[in-house]
Amino acid sequence: MKRAKLSVLPLILAAQPLWAESDPIKHDSEYYILFSQHAEQWADDDAAVDQRLAEFKEKNGGKPPNIFSILIDDLGFGDMGIPELNAIRGYDTPNINDFSDEGLRMVRMYTEPSCTPTRVAQMTGRLPVRMGMGDTAVDIAGFGLPGSEVILPEVLKQAGYATSHVGKWHMGDVAESWAMNQGFDYAQMAVHQQGQLTIFNDDAIKEQVSVAIQDYDDKYTIDGYFRPDASTMMTVIEGEAGGPINEIRMAPGERWNAQKYDEMNQAFQDKTMEELQRLAAGEEPFFLQYWPMIPLDNTRAGRDGPQSANGGLYVDKMQLLDQWLGDLFSEMDRLGVAENTIVVVMGDNGHFTKYSPQSGFTPMIFKGGKAETTEGGVRVDAFIRWPGMIEADGLLNSIVHVSDLYTTFARFAGAVQYIPRDRLVDGVDQSAALLFSDESKARRDSVIIYSADQPKAIVKDQLKLKLPPKGENPIIAKFYNLYRDTREEYPVSTEVGAWGGQEFVRILSRHQARKELFPDTPPAFGLPYEGVENMRPETKQAVDAFIVRRDSPKQ
Repeated sequence: MKRAKLSVLPLILAAQPLWAESDPIKHDSEYYILFSQHAEQWADDDAAVDQRLAEFKEKNGGKPPNIFSILIDDLGFGDMGIPELNAIRGYDTPNINDFSDEGLRMVRMYTEPSCTPTRVAQMTGRLPVRMGMGDTAVDIAGFGLPGSEVILPEVLKQAGYATSHVGKWHMGDVAESWAMNQGFDYAQMAVHQQGQLTIFNDDAIKEQVSVAIQDYDDKYTIDGYFRPDASTMMTVIEGEAGGPINEIRMAPGERWNAQKYDEMNQAFQDKTMEELQRLAAGEEPFFLQYWPMIPLDNTRAGRDGPQSANGGLYVDKMQLLDQWLGDLFSEMDRLGVAENTIVVVMGDNGHFTKYSPQSGFTPMIFKGGKAETTEGGVRVDAFIRWPGMIEADGLLNSIVHVSDLYTTFARFAGAVQYIPRDRLVDGVDQSAALLFSDESKARRDSVIIYSADQPKAIVKDQLKLKLPPKGENPIIAKFYNLYRDTREEYPVSTEVGAWGGQEFVRILSRHQARKELFPDTPPAFGLPYEGVENMRPETKQAVDAFIVRRDSPKQ
């Protein structure tokens, strides 16, 4: 099968930027309100950051730091890094806890409410709504991240970085959205996510994790396309930039099950270790991205590995993942790259509360979980370690959004000039706040929290507004003081609303006015899996079924 035709824009960008280095990055409106008040201080902070980065490069043989980014699925705030909170859950993550002591905790890290939008925000530095990627697809969908987005590895490659991705991707099943076609030199990635791989699989169906898929007598079933079949969908693909892409570890006619899921996760860990060793031996600075798929694991079938007093399906696998990360951290020490590598470990959104309490996880400090816009859905554990550069065992209580990693990593890498200037970038440069562990140097004090394409809440400073329905006066809308009320149970609407109601409405109005200048665009649409050279016959049939369903409204 021929490779899919990809957007040429990333290739153009790889050759040379389309903007002058002196052009400012275009941000959302609230950035400029802060800039008007702190421009002089920010200029001083930028100079101090430049000096520290120059000193690091001089000590590091003229090279910027390596970057190792680890994004863990569906973990709420407090599940990593705090032994006391581990203890009350009945499990332990000693390696991550030690790592948190060596790094700085970003206490107010905000993500998006679910997997795809968080990953899109981290990769693009932009709110997912801006390119139609604010929702999460489980099965064959025919859309994904547009090739016109300039994602982080594309920015870093222009600064001389080697780039590699291993694990979950979940930003589309069309070719232009895949990691190896979006700036990574190499990628081994799951096309879809755990809905397919641990919830729809044959063992999970037998255990009633998924009901009415294949666990019944189908003599009355007429529509054979209605129910997903995880085994016919594409599973894990592998390839290098510009080279062939193949599905791996899945033969024609083979069924996906719990054993295959376990083997895939072990293979991701092993490949990450191999890539760490390969990249560390190279001459270029590297960007290695590991997005594991455990701790999500929904079956008891064939389970082994560490057990906890909690005994939850996800919690036990979290202990296994902690062991794996400990192995990677130890290997960094052995390879001699720990001192010149920035490592970030964080969650992508809150708990998958649909599977509580059998998962072993339930909301703890904050209310709610995955897919919700309460703090429990979008506040996560997040740690950054850079020995000698970022304070060890520190706390940063400034608001940070996951999109800020895009701009901040680019700054640390000396690649800011490659960030596009022809679009709005939501991520702001938080390098001064991180390098000096100083809240006063932060460049964000607000986030607008979306659910799919709809804004649902605004956080500004310590206050949060749950956006009222259209036509309702914001003066009586529900406000929360997040310092006093972490679970959003006691509205202070009367106390805040009289002065804050219109102020929050103005924040949203400015955001919407900015969107008129930089309109949202759609995702990329196309034929699922096009470009994979060894597509299985059953997968081709699944794509044919997708086409029938997609085209049925046109008949």
